[in-house]
Amino acid sequence: MKERVVADLSRLPLHGMGSASMTWWGTLAFMLIEGTGFALAIAVYLYLMSLAATWPIDAPRPDLLPGTIVTVLLLASVVPNYLVARWAEQQNLSKVKAGLVVMSILGIAPLIVRMFEFKALNVSWDSNAYGSIVWTLLGLHATHIITDLVDTLVLAALMFTRHGNNPRRFGDTQDNAMYWNFVVVAWLPIYFCIYWIPRL
Repeated sequence: MKERVVADLSRLPLHGMGSASMTWWGTLAFMLIEGTGFALAIAVYLYLMSLAATWPIDAPRPDLLPGTIVTVLLLASVVPNYLVARWAEQQNLSKVKAGLVVMSILGIAPLIVRMFEFKALNVSWDSNAYGSIVWTLLGLHATHIITDLVDTLVLAALMFTRHGNNPRRFGDTQDNAMYWNFVVVAWLPIYFCIYWIPRL
C-alpha cells in the first residue's frame, strides 16, 4: 500500500489557547455541570421556601456583613483576573507570575471571611430544612473557591519553575481565569437567595 502525505502539520504549535485547547473545552463542560448543580440547589431552596409558612424557618435572617464582604472581594477580583488572562494570552511570564500571586491572595481572602459567614447565617445546618439548604449553598460555593484556589496556587508555583515559560502553562492560566469568573458569577444568585430573599 502506497502512503501519500496530505498535509505537513509538523510546524503547528503543540498546544492551543482558548477554544483551540481541549482543556478549555473540558473546563467549559465542568462549569456547565457545576452550574447545573448550583441551579438545582437554588431550586431546592425556592421549593422549600414555597412550602414554609415563614422564611427563614425558626431563625433570624442572616447577617448581611460577611456575605456582602465576600461579594465585594469576589467582584473586586474580576479586574486582576481579567488582566492575568490577558497577560497569559500575550505569554508575558513576569506579569503572569505577579498576577497569579495576587489572585492567590484574592482566593484566600473570601475563604477567611467565609468562616465567619457560616456563623452569620444564624442557624445550624441540622436545625431544619432552611438551615440545611443555606449551609449546603454556602458549602458548595466554598468548595468551588477552594478548588480554584488550589489550581491557582499550583499554577503560580509552576510559573516560578523552569516549566513557567511553557505555552501550555499560559493556556492553563487562561482556563483557570475563566473558571474563577464562573465562581464569581455563580455566587451572585446564591448571595441573593441567602441574604436578600428573606428580607423581601
